[in-house]
Amino acid sequence: MKFVIPDQDDIKAGIVTDKYFIWTEKVLKAKNLNPKVVMEVTTSEWGIFAGLNDALSLLEGLPVDVYAMPEGSLFFPNEPVMTVVGNYLDFARFETALLGFLCHASGIATQAFKFKMAAGEKKVFSFGTRRAHPAISAMIERSAIIGGVDGVSNFIAEKFFRVKSVGTMPHAMIICFGDQVSAWNAFDEVVDKDVPRTLLVDTYFDEKTESIIAVEKARRVDAVRLDTPSSRKGNFRKIVEEVRWELNIRGRSDVRIFLSGGLKLSDILELRDLADAFGVGTSISAAKPIDFAMDIVEKDGIFCAKRGKRSGMKQVYRDWSRLEDEIRLFRDKAPEGKEAMLRKFMENGKILEKPEVERARELALKQMETIRKLGREKEFIEDQ
Repeated sequence: MKFVIPDQDDIKAGIVTDKYFIWTEKVLKAKNLNPKVVMEVTTSEWGIFAGLNDALSLLEGLPVDVYAMPEGSLFFPNEPVMTVVGNYLDFARFETALLGFLCHASGIATQAFKFKMAAGEKKVFSFGTRRAHPAISAMIERSAIIGGVDGVSNFIAEKFFRVKSVGTMPHAMIICFGDQVSAWNAFDEVVDKDVPRTLLVDTYFDEKTESIIAVEKARRVDAVRLDTPSSRKGNFRKIVEEVRWELNIRGRSDVRIFLSGGLKLSDILELRDLADAFGVGTSISAAKPIDFAMDIVEKDGIFCAKRGKRSGMKQVYRDWSRLEDEIRLFRDKAPEGKEAMLRKFMENGKILEKPEVERARELALKQMETIRKLGREKEFIEDQ
């Protein structure tokens, strides 16, 4: 083993699990207990649902049925986002991995959604996989896309999702050349012409000075990127205002301003009127996981649940015009004018519908637009 990473076979075999599930299997088998159960995945938070693709792959081939919200769905507190129906011992040990898939991916998708909501019409890019274990880089970028970002920086996205990755240039490239202008012009000579020339302007001098040098001496400038960490920012808004002024008075109002470097939601809200795009790193890639739990709500056809949970298999019905949901028992009649959110994605271990990342992103953005039309943005923009 070169890296300390469980491989796909380890996950599929169910050995990436909490030990108490191993003890539970042993006890139930010894006592000849294996009830048919309905287990729901819920949380006390709101968020954007992601990770269903991996959850289905995990359960594929097991004799279970799975109902779930489509990826990209906005969910609200105490709503089931996924329901698994089957004999308990057939899937008990997979709870740890299943929740891990959903909690982590949904947390990143939710944070990406918040940043895109905060940015308004300005673009947001996921730049944070360097702050996370490389084994989960594809999951991070996929989840960020579902949450609504306009692009991702990790090259692995091109292999897994056929999504073209994006990027600018690192300080290291400029330092290798020894001066900014040589590096900028070399980039322009070598890199494909359809790639925007977004020049990094804070390697040796202040952002204003390097921006002026860029528009006066670089062959092509489509945008300038200010990648100033918090320790050097001072009043970042003032810095961006100065850069915009100096570009404009030189007749370069066409040059866009791209910001990166430890951005938080509050930065987006403060700077979205000045900046044209944001590269968001750790705030998205290290997003807090959604605290999903998985609980039995029916056993052998009888309603049951632990304290604090509502028993019975449930369906969520949505009024799309108002983004308001109603929860009813799955077997009850659907309310008029509302759409059932939980669809059957797996039957007896066979995947009926494979989640698609672009469709999930479209759904998230559709809900974002409705939130804006309803004037409810403040409910969904929370700083961390």
